[in-house]
Amino acid sequence: MRTLPALLLAALCAAAHAHEPARPAATGDGLKVLVYSDTAFYRHPDIPGINRWLVLLGHEHGFEVDITEHPKDLMPQVLAKYDVLLLNNANELDKVIPEEQRQSVEAWFTGGRKGIVGLHAALVRQTGWAWLNQLGGCDFNSDSDFLKAKVLVDPAVREHPTVKGQPEEFWIEADWTNHDRSVTGLPGFTVLLRVDETTYEPVRDFFKTRGGKPMGADHPIAWTNEPATGGRFFYTEFGHDLRSLSTPFVRRHILEGIRWAAAAKAEEKKAEE
Repeated sequence: MRTLPALLLAALCAAAHAHEPARPAATGDGLKVLVYSDTAFYRHPDIPGINRWLVLLGHEHGFEVDITEHPKDLMPQVLAKYDVLLLNNANELDKVIPEEQRQSVEAWFTGGRKGIVGLHAALVRQTGWAWLNQLGGCDFNSDSDFLKAKVLVDPAVREHPTVKGQPEEFWIEADWTNHDRSVTGLPGFTVLLRVDETTYEPVRDFFKTRGGKPMGADHPIAWTNEPATGGRFFYTEFGHDLRSLSTPFVRRHILEGIRWAAAAKAEEKKAEE
């Protein structure tokens, strides 16, 4: 059992705020998020730190965040408690999540109108789980070093909560993933952000001799998918490295991505009224 105990999560929160004035947690609306962070491929050393960052984000904004790397926590009786499943750089999941639990996730997402959020490597080597690969829209080809680049907000989505308030163009540092195809134009998909490959070196040296390819002029880095079967999916390339979480924009971007994914629950309630 590798589920991070609740007491340890509480200790992390307490330690992080040990030198701050006491303040109550924000009032939330009962939102519950389950973070899954196991990997079968490359495991980024920042995954534990990002788990902690997500717990504190939830504490600050009034929603509950639990962390697990045990597939038993993806069984129906456990998943039923949550509104959002967040994949923290969890890759090649068909190797670590048995078929029974994968089917459980699929049924939970479509049957209960739930939300899935993917951070960075959540779309790395997922072709073995065809459903998740289709939900995300693409897979991994290569990536860049941690570099500053120009990011463009798609003009059609300026009011989307994950990008609202951002200028049309802005510069930010991250490690940028080259996907095996663009999701632009795929049914149900909406591109939120693109990165301008002319402003950085898109393929790092490691991949230049291993078939790594840039994506060119259309390089989406954040998008949503609302499949006809129900549920909401949000993906962002941010969140691989703690440095990419340090800016106010990325913090708000991921927070609003979680809230947006959870809104499927609110829509279901409205439909029932």
